[in-house]
Amino acid sequence: MLQSKIKTWIWLIILLIIFVLASFLLFSQKPKSYPNYVSDSPASTGIKALYTYLHNHYDTVKRWKHTPKLLNHDKGNQLLIIIEPFFMPTSDEINEYKNFMNAGNTILLISEKPDGFFELKSDIVEKNLSNKKLKITDQNGITYRGEVNSTIRLQTKKQDKVLLQDTEGAIALKRTYGDGHLIVSIAPEWLTNGQILTSDHIPLILSLINEEKPTTILFDEYVHMGENASTVWTVYPKWFLILLFQILVIAILFLWAKGKRFGPIFIPREETVRFSDEGIRALAAWYLRGKKFGESLNIQSDFVKQLIQERYGIPSTVEWFEMKDLFQRKRINLTDVQTLNDIGSVLQNEKLSKQEYLQWSKRLDRLREEVVRR
Repeated sequence: MLQSKIKTWIWLIILLIIFVLASFLLFSQKPKSYPNYVSDSPASTGIKALYTYLHNHYDTVKRWKHTPKLLNHDKGNQLLIIIEPFFMPTSDEINEYKNFMNAGNTILLISEKPDGFFELKSDIVEKNLSNKKLKITDQNGITYRGEVNSTIRLQTKKQDKVLLQDTEGAIALKRTYGDGHLIVSIAPEWLTNGQILTSDHIPLILSLINEEKPTTILFDEYVHMGENASTVWTVYPKWFLILLFQILVIAILFLWAKGKRFGPIFIPREETVRFSDEGIRALAAWYLRGKKFGESLNIQSDFVKQLIQERYGIPSTVEWFEMKDLFQRKRINLTDVQTLNDIGSVLQNEKLSKQEYLQWSKRLDRLREEVVRR
């Protein structure tokens, strides 16, 4: 008795341990995943380290998560940092960014391929310079060391000011927009938590941020929010979408008017008469239960006569006792000739017993098999 209780407790403890382990494995929190280049990401591809540093050393550093049309244009000397946007802003949003710069503010756009933003163009670098420490020169001729993974260099205009460059071309430039400026860099990896402390990335970043000595720094997180990406409803004009909707409705009405069907086509089942083995058994059982032995035997007899007519050309109207002579004339030898002589009198008997019925039914069936085999 005591041993059984001990075993019970042992099994309960084992089950409890299994339950705890399963709960831990199933419901333990996985590390939170962050998108690249977001200011609250502690991952190696995030920029939380830079954001924290600037927040501690500048008066006003904030995250901007709203549409660009809500930017404060009246307050000048603001710096909006846009790092590797996840989508291409619409033309209206680009115009809002331009208005923000025209009002005396600065946008720092950092992207490996900024083509398409603010009419920027680039040239492809034939050499593979990724993961290599390059000599980078600023506008004052000071040389730094840094990595540039981008495969392009910026095309410059006459009024542009080259801020950073290497032997392949411009890495960062400044362009005037009204009373403000656009600063562009092709090295977003400098800002990431994983590479900010390597080489001379910190002084290179700070040289771009302090170019216009901003009083307010905004990190644009609007371009990192997937729900703000352009959709079919924002890319195409409303009149075009309405036209497509009208064409769709007209097409549906046209197909409806033509009697077109939608969905699977069901073929109607044809009405057919089945006379299978099940039907034969059911019919035989009905004759047996009703004791209609004579009627059943006559039907079987007519069926055998029909086979004889098809096989030997003897009319089915000929009586059974007359068939013996016809078989002899046609030189057809039957094993059970006596059946032909006796079956006629049996068929005329309306009150057959079950034993007589079964006996003559078997003899007729043997006769049928013999006719079919010949």
